[in-house]
Amino acid sequence: MSDKLLLKFRIKSTPYGVTRETLKVLATELDTTETMVIHLALSRFAKEVLPTYEADDGPLSPPYFAWLKETAKTRLPKGKVISKKSLV
Repeated sequence: MSDKLLLKFRIKSTPYGVTRETLKVLATELDTTETMVIHLALSRFAKEVLPTYEADDGPLSPPYFAWLKETAKTRLPKGKVISKKSLV
């Protein structure tokens, strides 16, 4: 597999692609290379589209949730509640 990619430019700029002239203007405006402009665009697109977290296994099963609640009880501090706040 090659690390190079052929990029075909559009005849006119649209939401789905840009002309070579648009790329040149962006590179000049950002004072960088055309390659860097493409990398910046792809990086921003990746942040927008790709999840920023690993997918989990979904909701906890009822038995596991019950075990977790029971285990937490033994590890929580005991004693008089001095103050209590709620987010609701």
